[in-house]
Parts: sequence; structure tokens; C-alpha cells
Amino acid sequence: MPGPLREVARTLLSFAETRARLAATEFEEQAVRIAEIAVLAAAALFLLGLALLFTAMMVLFAFWNSNPVLAATLLAALFFGLAAAAVLVARMRMHERPKFLSATLAEIKKDREQVEQP
Repeated sequence: MPGPLREVARTLLSFAETRARLAATEFEEQAVRIAEIAVLAAAALFLLGLALLFTAMMVLFAFWNSNPVLAATLLAALFFGLAAAAVLVARMRMHERPKFLSATLAEIKKDREQVEQP
């Protein structure tokens, strides 16, 4: 292989290696982020469930002699409202996530622009 051709091949391989490492780093960051979110969401849901259960029991016991059906109905409406709010917040968070491999794609675009320049 002649010298200039070898240098071009070496440069292209260097670009490819750098972009592959960047992509691998982004994959790892996304995996860690998803795992953290899953663990935190599971813990939050479990603890929230316990809190709601004990709160509902407390309210039902407080109104047991006067109007337990009304208390149970209002608690059910409250729980449905909280569930709807949680779904809306989750949907909003799903749309806020960063574009997958955005840094890698930006670097590849810069490389292509540099190669296309005369």
C-alpha cells in the first residue's frame, strides 16, 4: 500500500474506532440510566402502595360508623385521579428522554462535513 493511501486508511480506522467507543459509552450510559429508573420506580411504587393502603384504612376506620360507603367512594376517586396524573407524567417523561446515540450521530455528521469540504 502506498504511503498516502495507508495514511487515509489509518485516519478512517481512527475515526471508526473513536465513533465506536463513543457509541459504546452511550449504550452503557443508557443501560445504567434505565436500570436506575426501574429500581427507583419499583421502590416508589411499593412504598406509595403501602402509604395509600394505610391511609385508606385510616380514613375508612375513621368514617366506619357514620358513612363508610362515601369514604370508600371518595378514596377510589382519589386513587383514580392519582393514577391518571401518574400516567400523564410518565408519558411526558418518555418524550423528554435524549435522542439515542445523539452524540455519536453528531460526530459522524461533523466527520462527513469535513470529508466533503475541498
